[in-house]
Order: sequence, then structure tokens, then C-alpha cells
Amino acid sequence: MVSTPDDPAAVRGSGMGGGVVPGLFDPPEAMRPTVIGDRAAVVGGHHLTTQVALEVLAAGGNAVDAGVAASIASAVVQPDMCNLGGIAPILVRRAGQATVHEVGGVGVWGREASLEGFLARHGTRMPRGGPIAIVPGAPGAYLESLARFGTWSFRDVAAPAIELAHEGFVVDHRLAHTLGTMVDGVDWTSTRRVYQPDGQALRAGDRLVQRDLAGVLQQLVEAEHGASRQEAIEAVRRCFYEGEIAQRIAAAVTDDGGWMTPDDLASYRTEVAPAPARQVGEWSVHATSTWSQGLIVLQALGIVDPMELGDGPLDPRWIHVVTEALKLAFSERERAYGDPSVIDVDVAGLLADDHLTALRARIGEAALPNLPTVPNHRSTTYLCVVDAAGNAFSCAPSDTIDGAPLIEGLGFMCSPRGVQSRLVAGHPNVLAAGKRPCITPAPAIALAPGEADDDQRVWAFGCPGGDVIVQAMVQGFLHVTRAGMTPQEAVEAPRSAGFSFPGGFHPHPEASGVLFVEDRVPAATMDALRARGHDVRPWPGYEFDAGSVQMALDLRAPQGGRRVLGAAADPRRSAYAGAR
Repeated sequence: MVSTPDDPAAVRGSGMGGGVVPGLFDPPEAMRPTVIGDRAAVVGGHHLTTQVALEVLAAGGNAVDAGVAASIASAVVQPDMCNLGGIAPILVRRAGQATVHEVGGVGVWGREASLEGFLARHGTRMPRGGPIAIVPGAPGAYLESLARFGTWSFRDVAAPAIELAHEGFVVDHRLAHTLGTMVDGVDWTSTRRVYQPDGQALRAGDRLVQRDLAGVLQQLVEAEHGASRQEAIEAVRRCFYEGEIAQRIAAAVTDDGGWMTPDDLASYRTEVAPAPARQVGEWSVHATSTWSQGLIVLQALGIVDPMELGDGPLDPRWIHVVTEALKLAFSERERAYGDPSVIDVDVAGLLADDHLTALRARIGEAALPNLPTVPNHRSTTYLCVVDAAGNAFSCAPSDTIDGAPLIEGLGFMCSPRGVQSRLVAGHPNVLAAGKRPCITPAPAIALAPGEADDDQRVWAFGCPGGDVIVQAMVQGFLHVTRAGMTPQEAVEAPRSAGFSFPGGFHPHPEASGVLFVEDRVPAATMDALRARGHDVRPWPGYEFDAGSVQMALDLRAPQGGRRVLGAAADPRRSAYAGAR
């Protein structure tokens, strides 16, 4: 029998033997702790990718070395969420700098592709596989990030992924379930051979071995020769985009009804440029440009920034205002977002004070209609790293194995991200030769002033989840900056997502006024939202489709060259945080 003395002080003073006094210690503020360290903070979409990043940092690599190594490993241990032949939009902040660079990480349609040709061959339906294939963007983004901002060789950053692919890793119950669901839905022999060996679905506890993928990575490692580190990494790029690998990619796409030649791969270069930014309170928030939906984060936060939000994230006004700001920003995506290297996009104008003020003025007490500014289950993973020097890496590797077959002998697929292009002439995101589709993955990095003589505060954050990505990111950011939550509280807090706009994936469905709200939100709040005109649909608590917000950040301004870093991982998916 456990004793419970009337005087709590007796327990506090009695060491190990006191008893139980309810309420003596505060309950946890979240399901998991905000992980804290002063050398590094990491969040990966899988515990093994987090472990890879931490091991690279412990061995002397910087945040970019760790991020690239973990991202490549993601293609091995998260084939349900990303792929070596897929996309990988990246943001990088170099220590001590106010500039954040975007590293494209998204390939282009082949030069023989056209809207007319696609419609003639496939009609208005977008089949999986070759017909929607674009040049793989992820390898180029990893190599460009490593060459420009990292310190390690490709051999060293690829080593963990090669080991995991060649020797295999133990599959957990979540991965077993998603692989089973995805592979059962396709009839590709090459894919089934890897993910259903011996004709049987993988079960929790089985080992997943991917020797063809390991062989490709090893082939790239063996190509790494040059007079300098940058030249050697360039040789790796040529091996992937100009050699036998490229020829096999092009042949597989063409044979499957798509448009790609070896020249399309050889001429592809990853774009690196300063990332667009918007000041939101004390934070300068940076996101990817209009070849992605990243600007939605900046526009929505810019709309909300000066507005009164009520008494917190469970207040109906808070949810209403954030929903309406996001609705306006998604409407802007439909009106204006497209590849800025191909079409004329006024990014500065989209983020200008007068434009955001005009959008803000449209928000009233009642829900707006769909596309208020327009006249007239796929997913992703995410990884962020901030190191002791203030280097930051924010990356959203993507493309799931149900989008295209594995290429025989290579162990990866060719990015099917063309599924996010539009088949409507005149649309800013219409399919065109040499053009990037406007993608949903959208990493972010925010910077804020530090002490007078110390570095800025750094905050890397992102999320998987299609059209929910930017909605969840905006909510997570506001939970920290406006509600005063700890990072872990912020990523766990109840979430909502609207769909009053054409979806990012073909056939781009939309639902008028629909707003999904996790059922942890009080019923009275849901009723108040309905009274404002929202078509509220309850989601289960911690709903998978509500995304998985992940963040690594300075918990306070650096002092004397020392940082206090925090990492938070959303429990809705398999994300895992680590710090040291």
C-alpha cells in the first residue's frame, strides 16, 4: 500500500521513500518533450534519418552535410514518402548570413513534352508512371547543396544510405502498413520485386533490402574524382545525369508513354537563388518561390500578422482568420503561381504590403467563397538541421512509390511530379517543355535578430502532406509566435485544414467551404465556425492527413557564440527529434 502523507513537504524532504503526492510536479506540456541541445538540433521523418544526421554532426560535419546524408538515407528508409529519383526542394542558411538560398530540387518536363502532345496521347487523364515523369531533381539538389554549402565528400554523406540499402533495415509496423497499401494498388513487377519479396507483403520486423539502389549509390561514389571537392562532386552529377544511368531513365520513361531524352537529363542543372522572404513580427520568414506553394506560407502569415486572433488556437476567431488567410493565399496560387524561369511572376508584388493589405480587407465575419481573388493521397517527408554555428538545412524530399515503377536495375523511379502540372491552356502552371510543375512540398527557414554582437536566431521548419503542408506550417508558426507555445506543444496542438480551392494534384478537386478540424477542438468552437459559414468536418485527433510539422530552432538568442537549440517532432507521423 502506498502512503500519501498530508504534508507534501514531508515527501519532498524524504528522498526516495516518501510516497505519492498528486500535483507535486506539473504534468507534461506535450506528449513528447522539446528536445534541447547546444551543438545541434535535428528532426527527421524517421528515427534512422535523425540518427544519420546526428552521427554526421558528431563526426564533424555541418548542418548541410548532415542534412544531405539524412535526405539520401530517407530515400532508403522512407520509400513510402520519398525517392532518390524524386524531388527535394531545399533551403540553406549559411552561418552568420542573413541570406537564405533556395536549391531547386525539382526537375523539368522533357523538351519534347507539350500540352497538345499530352492531350493527344493521354486525353485529360494523367496516368501514373512515364506520362507524368519529369527529370529527377533530388540528386542534383543534394549534390549542389553539398558542393556549395557543405564540407564533406559525396562518398562520406552517401555511406549511411548505402549501408541501409545494401544490408537492409528492420521495417516497423507503420512502414509495413503503408508499403502494403501502396504496392497492392499497382501492378509493376519491378516495384513488387523489391517491396513484396517472394510475393509476400513485408511485415513489421522483416528486413527491407534494396541492393539495386545501393549499387547506384556506390556507382556514384566511385565516380567521385577531381582536383577539388567541388570538381569531384561535379563528376558525381555527370555520372547520374549524363551517363548510363541517365540513358536508362530516359528509356524507361519513353517506353512507358512519357517524354524524356538523355539530353533532357544532361542539360538539367539545379537552380540556386536567394529565397523570397516576408517579415512577420520579429521573424524574416523565407520560403521557396512559385515553382512550389511556399509563397502561401509568406502570404498567409503576412495577411494574419497585424490581425487580432482572439484568445488562442481553440478560439473560433483564430481558426476562422487563419482559414480565410490561407484560402486567399491558395487562391493566389491558382491565379499566379508557376515556374518563374518560364513565366513572368511578380513575386515581390505578391508579397507587397499593399497587396497583402487588400487581401486582408476581404476577411470578414463570414467565410469567403472559393477562389476569392481569382476573377471569373500523396505525401512527402521532411528533414531539418541546425548546427552550433547557425548553419541550417531545411528539405522536403518527396515522390511516393505508387506514382511510378522502379526502373529495372536502378532501384528508384523517375519523378512523377508532373502530376502537379495543369492541363488548362493559359494557366500559370500549365504543362510545358522545360518547365517545372508547381509542387506542394515547401521547406522554410526563418531568421530573427540576436544579441548585438551575436548571430541571428535561426528556425527551420516544414511538413509533409500535400495541400495541408503550408496550412500546418502556418499554424505551427503561429502557435509559437502568437500563442506562446513551446515547439513541441506547437506541433502537437489541434489542427485544421480547408479545401476551398483546386487541389495541387491532378485532377485538382475542390470542396466548397469544407474545413476539417481535429476533434480535440471543443464542439462549441466547431459550432461557432459553422455559424460563420464553414462546412466543418471533424477529423480524429492526431489525424495522419493533418500533416507532420517538424522544427529545429534557437530557443533564445545566441550568447557568446553559444546556442540553445530545440527540436520538435509531430507525433502524427513517424518523425523523430534529436539534439546534442
